[in-house]
Amino acid sequence: MKLDLCYNNFDFIIIKDSKLSYKILAKKEICPNQYEIQIEAPYVVRNAKAGQFIIFRATKDGERVPLTIADVDKENGILTLVFMAVGYSTKQLAGLNVGDELADLVGPLGQPTHIKKYGTVVCLAGGYGAAPCYLIAKAFKEAGNKVYMIMGARTKELIFWEDKMKDACTELFITTDDGTLGEKGFVTQVLERIMNNEKVDYAIAVGPMPMMRAVANLTRDKGIYTEASMNPIMVDGTGMCGACRITVGGEVKFACVDGPDFNAHEIDFDEVINRTKIY
Repeated sequence: MKLDLCYNNFDFIIIKDSKLSYKILAKKEICPNQYEIQIEAPYVVRNAKAGQFIIFRATKDGERVPLTIADVDKENGILTLVFMAVGYSTKQLAGLNVGDELADLVGPLGQPTHIKKYGTVVCLAGGYGAAPCYLIAKAFKEAGNKVYMIMGARTKELIFWEDKMKDACTELFITTDDGTLGEKGFVTQVLERIMNNEKVDYAIAVGPMPMMRAVANLTRDKGIYTEASMNPIMVDGTGMCGACRITVGGEVKFACVDGPDFNAHEIDFDEVINRTKIY
């Protein structure tokens, strides 16, 4: 008997005796050591929304690893993930090929990004944080917003999905630390320029903790509601283990069930960064 577990709005749906498999349908290296894979996962993508994530195990004895959903093809039941092969499990995943199957995959998990018509929206993506920003920007644009996307990376080799991002937003900006592509510098300098030129109604940052904290500090004085997609250490993804706890507005929250998106102005980033260094 094989059990397939789907998660949607905190309700578990268990399908018994299913013949589902999480087969890899396509795989490519889009940046050095960074991969895009497409997986057959119809029950996951059926309810998936922008900002949510999944947890996978590459092998039966592998560890559980969360990855934010990068794209979905609901008609064909295909899930797209983007990841960097840096740890044991992501290297395991990178070692699989087209036709191979993941041991299991659970999702969609977490709360979707709060999509509505704000007016002018800025999505800031740092490094591989660009992957979930594609669906987020696309959803905001479809909701009638003017959407600016700012992608940042150390160098041009780490920028990916440039054409997809252009389609998902109203205008795309690219920054690189070394100036090899787009504007030399950081995403925050482009954000500051946009804020000085027009009214921004909402901002969301996805990427490294220092980058998201810098965005929050920049928008706080402007009174721009800003959310950050948090990616702390996570184990079960259902709020039971407590590994992903963070402090938001003086209260303990769990990134896996309460988030991953939170009011960036209320997040204790110092605490999150210090806890991450422990592991």
